[in-house]
Amino acid sequence: MKKIIQQMPSSRIPQPIRGDKGATDDGPRNLERDLQNPDMLVPPATDAGIIENLKFSFSDTHMRLEHGGWSREVTVRELPAATQLAAVNMRLKPGGVRELHWHKEAEWGYVLNGKVRITAVDQKGRNFIDDVGEGDLWYFPSGIPHSIQGLEEGSEFLLVFDNGSFSENSTFSVTDWFAHTPRSVLAANFGIPGYELAHIPAKERYMFQLGTPPSINEVKIDSPNGTVPEPFSYKLTKQAPIITNGGKVRIADSSLFKASKTIAAAVVEVEPGGMREMHWHPNTDEWQYYISGKAKMTVFAAEGKARTFNYQAGDVGYVPFAMGHYIQNIGSTVLRFLEVFKSDRFEDVSLNQWLALTPHGFMQRTLNVGAAFTDVLQKEKFPVVKWKSD
Repeated sequence: MKKIIQQMPSSRIPQPIRGDKGATDDGPRNLERDLQNPDMLVPPATDAGIIENLKFSFSDTHMRLEHGGWSREVTVRELPAATQLAAVNMRLKPGGVRELHWHKEAEWGYVLNGKVRITAVDQKGRNFIDDVGEGDLWYFPSGIPHSIQGLEEGSEFLLVFDNGSFSENSTFSVTDWFAHTPRSVLAANFGIPGYELAHIPAKERYMFQLGTPPSINEVKIDSPNGTVPEPFSYKLTKQAPIITNGGKVRIADSSLFKASKTIAAAVVEVEPGGMREMHWHPNTDEWQYYISGKAKMTVFAAEGKARTFNYQAGDVGYVPFAMGHYIQNIGSTVLRFLEVFKSDRFEDVSLNQWLALTPHGFMQRTLNVGAAFTDVLQKEKFPVVKWKSD
């Protein structure tokens, strides 16, 4: 690392200095981390007090490698602030299978690339099957058994669970149950001779490799009880976005994705020079996943406390309940990220809209501002806006 620093122009080496505060860091350091986190190395002067860590990267997690693909998770173990939601990042190869299983928690899925086939059966014997692709969602309520299989190009996707203490290793898998049930009991349960079960797996398969499946029409099974009343998948990319001068937002909660009763989400795209406006959520915490681009977020925690974090693709962010924040695109490409909530609805309060709808004379005297400020306030909510620096 010392040689790398020596080879770099001094102007490119970030130092923890702001004005006449701070000093150079000439000791051991992770330069790559410092370059990725400029606002953490040199916090804005407006940062103050102590706020818990609100960032963790999937790159710092344990990678579970299996024959059909891989998985890794960020839970409250990795990010203690994230008490309400946990997540798994998973990749399935073409034909790769995340085996038949269920969870105590509800599962919300977002396809990052490729396509997968999902299947499920609910408690009333109603079944479901669908192929979902990039930008699509799925949701399986707690206790509902399901499976996931990669299609022709395989797929990478994000799974979010409505409990920060969730672990993918605590999944209820059908092969694990079979392996820990006497064969005589299995034979009696299914009404078959015991020898038919001679080759069942000796342990949980979790993830394994098969060939890519035929079309849905070739394998679909009709249930005498019909299909689930509300589809477990949602084609979010077909939904018209909210478009502003700084980017666009698509919101999916139970008002549109009716099956998703415990998780609501928004996919946010912020153009260079734009920001997710200053706001807060009045109903729950916010869990974030950064898909592309570079961002900075300052979180205001009351009591004179605020802290700024930097994020890039693969990072998880978190904002505790009701804390004010913004997310600014500090890169040269589009910033894309997910806002996810343990709720059946998406709710936010816009700082701009709140002030615009408050009597202006009262507000001017509160903030010591004039009409030039109040005249530009927006009565309508614009979740993504352009910003200008001095």
